[in-house]
Amino acid sequence: MARLHLVTAASAVAVAREFVHQALRYWKLDDYAADVALMMSELVSNAVKETGFYDRQPLPWEVTAGHVMAIQLRAVGDELYVEVWDRSPREPAKQHVTADAEGGRGLHLVEALAKDWGIYRPPAGGKIVWALLATTQSPNPQLDGQTLQLRVPDELNPQPGPVKDQASIALMQRVLDGLRNLL
Repeated sequence: MARLHLVTAASAVAVAREFVHQALRYWKLDDYAADVALMMSELVSNAVKETGFYDRQPLPWEVTAGHVMAIQLRAVGDELYVEVWDRSPREPAKQHVTADAEGGRGLHLVEALAKDWGIYRPPAGGKIVWALLATTQSPNPQLDGQTLQLRVPDELNPQPGPVKDQASIALMQRVLDGLRNLL
């Protein structure tokens, strides 16, 4: 599993694409990078349009907890999950597009590339839009102890509530995944 939190700004789309390429290179699943990066780009773009600064880069003091999204890649056997969480409860909908339309094809592309896709409502709120890609191989990273990320130290006074709880749960999930990889 690889996860990243981003501000819902237009630049998040490019960062998400690079995140996909780096993670899949590390997992030795490079052959799937183009399709997965496209799916991630479309899902991130939808999240930015729904909850963020789509038309400009925000000033630092404009960013609130409502402008944060999480992106995640999970490999389970020979299946690869692309997941994007944002705080909006509104579900993305496929749009009817014409041949000369400049946008609106995102979910159509995801549907064409994915084995399946859908929406999950986590207890923390918001939604996770996910897509599943079948692969012909499992990830095969070099386990070097560098993949476990550190959590935010308590002395930085992170805000209590669902975001801090979700970060703690995510840390525990990474620890559990790391321990399972050792078996």
